[in-house]
Amino acid sequence: MKLEGEGYLLRIYIGELDKWHHQPLYEAIVLKARVMGLSGATVLRGPTGFGAHSRLHTAKILRLSEDLPVLIEIVDKGEKINDFLPEIDKMVGDGLITMEKVHIIKYSAQGA
Repeated sequence: MKLEGEGYLLRIYIGELDKWHHQPLYEAIVLKARVMGLSGATVLRGPTGFGAHSRLHTAKILRLSEDLPVLIEIVDKGEKINDFLPEIDKMVGDGLITMEKVHIIKYSAQGA
């Protein structure tokens, strides 16, 4: 698959311990994106952060891996992202979802 030109970057900010049907939420989101044919998803784990409840989450030595922040990034064409948004809305309780227009310079898979 080749993807170039105008697209959208979807960012989903959640906690590492968030769940969807007994599965880590970040895994459930990535799997749903794959099933829906989005071009790809990346999960990033942050060493520290806080959200709407202002509770600090940190990976400091005495509080190792205590519900660290997780960021999921997905880039695709607008129509595919828009089709995905209702699914994300069902899955994400506490969290932040942002979307911004991006210019995709290159995305291609070998042999596609």
